[in-house]
Amino acid sequence: MHNVRSAGVSFSSKLHGTKRTVKYCARRSVQTHSSAIDEITIVRPDDWHLHVRDGPGLDSVVPLSAAQFGRAIIMPNLVPPVTNTAMALDYKTKILHAVPTQYSARFTPLMTLYLTDNTTPEEIYQAKEQGVVALKMYPAGATTNSDSGVTDWKKCIDAMKAMEEVDMPLLVHGEVTDPSIDFFDREAEFIKRVLTPLLETMPNLRVVMEHITTKNAAEFVASAPSNVAASITPQHILWNRNSLFVGGLRPHAFCLPILKRETHREAVAAAAMSGSKKFFLGTDSAPHPKGAKESACGCAGIFSAPVALPLYTHAFEMAGALSALESFTSFNGPDFYKLNRNTDTITLRKEAWTVPDSYEFGDDTVVPMWAGLECPWKIVAS
Repeated sequence: MHNVRSAGVSFSSKLHGTKRTVKYCARRSVQTHSSAIDEITIVRPDDWHLHVRDGPGLDSVVPLSAAQFGRAIIMPNLVPPVTNTAMALDYKTKILHAVPTQYSARFTPLMTLYLTDNTTPEEIYQAKEQGVVALKMYPAGATTNSDSGVTDWKKCIDAMKAMEEVDMPLLVHGEVTDPSIDFFDREAEFIKRVLTPLLETMPNLRVVMEHITTKNAAEFVASAPSNVAASITPQHILWNRNSLFVGGLRPHAFCLPILKRETHREAVAAAAMSGSKKFFLGTDSAPHPKGAKESACGCAGIFSAPVALPLYTHAFEMAGALSALESFTSFNGPDFYKLNRNTDTITLRKEAWTVPDSYEFGDDTVVPMWAGLECPWKIVAS
């Protein structure tokens, strides 16, 4: 289902307080009802990369994702990390308890395990049997709570071969951690050093290169076989690395992989809007308490859960690509994961609203993406 009201228009948007005017001509879709885009109804999306943390903060953020998404791939980088099936099932129970009653029948957390050097094939078989959906490979030290991650992918070959055998996807944080590699080049280097030889060794393993940020990654995934795909965040479609420094240092725009040059942002956005089935929505919404971000050594992660879908819509509209939105948000992900597509819908309207400066996060607060700025699109029926 795809119902878009469309025509060419112009409007103003703001990026960290900097106003810019963008002109575009929206593509006409299945139905057109008026001379201006004002509403779009799509099949309910899923979030194929989500952090909900643990403890009191979990109860605060889970409802925000459950209100709009049908399913979410839950990241396992807790402290301690979710390394076995029993831990994953316990974590799932906590998440389900945090889902408001009105969403409980339609929201499903999809659980993952944290891959380590010591993950066994037996654990893979048990996880598959118990409904765990995938394993996540964090290079040791690459991002938040990744100290227990993989030190050398070759140490995981037995586990990965078991994953290949039972058709269980591997989700990769695609950065090397070699300190001699420039921070902005770590994704491209990961493709050369890790992903290419890994896929040569296990050519049938389904792999998701998560939250891609570079032209290198977009081109690699696009040219790879059908068992390789990528998730894309709203920040890597909308922001380049200048967004880290608009009017001063912007800690709430700091994430890993870090924002890149404009040429890379353009390539990632183009991949998302290309219509290719290899690219799909993954917010990588990653809440941290406000004070942990605004500190001498701030945490990496952007909290986008409450605003991600309107911002994806905003980005696709600016590019004149609203006709490609539904495939990216609602079809490509479940197709790759071999799951049924959702059957219900969600509606967004061209109705400006100001994103709150903060949201509750347990006993603290968390600052969302686009905080204090006007977002042109709003969810009106979910």
